[in-house]
Amino acid sequence: MEDGQDRYYIVKPKRFSKIEIRDILVSVLVLSIAFLIMFRNNEFVTGFFKHYLGDLWFLGMLAMMSAIVVLSFLLHELGHKFTAQNMGLWSEYRMFPVGLIVTLVFSAIGFLFAAPGVVYISGFVTQEQDGKISLAGPAVNIVLSIIGLIGCIALNGIPIVVVFYLLFSLNAALALFNLLPIGILDGSKIMRWNNSVWLVAIIIAGLLFFSRFLGLLSDLYYTLG
Repeated sequence: MEDGQDRYYIVKPKRFSKIEIRDILVSVLVLSIAFLIMFRNNEFVTGFFKHYLGDLWFLGMLAMMSAIVVLSFLLHELGHKFTAQNMGLWSEYRMFPVGLIVTLVFSAIGFLFAAPGVVYISGFVTQEQDGKISLAGPAVNIVLSIIGLIGCIALNGIPIVVVFYLLFSLNAALALFNLLPIGILDGSKIMRWNNSVWLVAIIIAGLLFFSRFLGLLSDLYYTLG
């Protein structure tokens, strides 16, 4: 009950259009290639695939990157999409062709500029709703990055630690990048809604991202059988 009137929210089934599915698949492919380019010279990662797959290491590494991108990027976008739909709003993902090209270019210099596309929303959206919808994506990445970090610590010395290292690295980068308070990124929308929530989120994402350079993961290793 609010202002003497009952308000009912109808939660519609989660739907995907053919165009949306196409755009998601293209974005996943481009992000997988960009992620692969970023780690192509990382011996900790490539050594794992070269040992077990030999000459096919490149394909194996691409497959692993694709699986992690699907988990990380797709769940990020679905976080936005489903949060909006649960508020009774229309929402669909659309890729940015220019953003996909820029993502590939920046990956060549070792920086994940992840701007493959955006979830469009239609309907009356309050500033609070917009902030919560925007927060849903980076929140997914923060959770996945923490899972990756825990896996790195718990499984250090075992080859599968590479998978958790990649999960941690990609999600830490996605969370921090999307929380930057610039342009159409999630951070600017969260900041307009609640400065405190944005500050807590970006501090957590920043600590996760920079932990790679602060020595927390400097002793990662694995023993190949």
